[in-house]
Amino acid sequence: MFQAIGSKVENCEPINFREAVELMNLEGHECIDLFSLANRVRGRLGNRVDLCSIINAKCGLCPEDCKFCAQSVHNDAGITPHPLLDEDDILDMALMMQEEGAARFCIVTSGKEASAGEFERILNAVRRIRKETKLLICVSIGMLRKESAQALKEAGVTRIHHNLESSQTFFNKICTTHSYAEKINTVRIAREAGLEVCCGGIIGMGETIRDRIKLAFALKELDVDSIPINILTPIKGTPLKAEPISPIEVLKTIAVFRLINPGKNIRIAGGREVNLRDLQCLSLIAGANGLLLGNYLTTPGRKPGDDIRMIRDLGLIPGGVHV
Repeated sequence: MFQAIGSKVENCEPINFREAVELMNLEGHECIDLFSLANRVRGRLGNRVDLCSIINAKCGLCPEDCKFCAQSVHNDAGITPHPLLDEDDILDMALMMQEEGAARFCIVTSGKEASAGEFERILNAVRRIRKETKLLICVSIGMLRKESAQALKEAGVTRIHHNLESSQTFFNKICTTHSYAEKINTVRIAREAGLEVCCGGIIGMGETIRDRIKLAFALKELDVDSIPINILTPIKGTPLKAEPISPIEVLKTIAVFRLINPGKNIRIAGGREVNLRDLQCLSLIAGANGLLLGNYLTTPGRKPGDDIRMIRDLGLIPGGVHV
């Protein structure tokens, strides 16, 4: 079975849903063969690893009920909320992360949608980052309208981040205050405005393998540019509890996402330090070609220098990939 799928992939033919399920069920030495195959497909994009960073520019008090999220008012995770940061603070973080090696910088705000006043302040921050750094600028500010997407592009944003989180069939188990259709609509609005899209999800929330593969194919259909893969790390005070998935299952997921979306940037993000442990470097030879550098929204990440060293130790090049 694996040899047949491998031959298909080597000939640049796409895998189908059934084949993806079969690959996720591989065990033993065939897992290593899968990682090697995904790495060869990744290699067609070059050896540069795309490094992005984020700032939690507005934290907490979110009215949405996402069960995995520490920032929801429905959960009691004990975080300290804060309103939208000043432009100077956002710029200072952008400058620091550029110095650390990031090629992209994303302004992230909690809530379903930015208010009019917040949106104008975000635009001003984007203009200053564009003027004073060499960073590619991304925003993750919830749902978008056509006019706001256009304004972001004109200010200097190159990419919108907006995760689907999981498959459509699993989504209502993790969120009920907004719909999957709303998320897809925001992705399409961004695409229509000529913006790149970073869109992925979280694995290990209790979803089935088929749910995970449905997400990968949904992202393929939307033709997104970058696919972040987060691994659930349950946060005290949030209701979502699930058995942790093994490092090998995480790596198989990365590899299968690569084979389903061969030409896209596959980015490893939150949860990698906890769930992959000593196998983090294998994510970059199992199909991934991007990392989220530094801290996450409410949890700490690794020191950027450690990730830069890991990338170089693998013979890869830290920097930016413009897909």
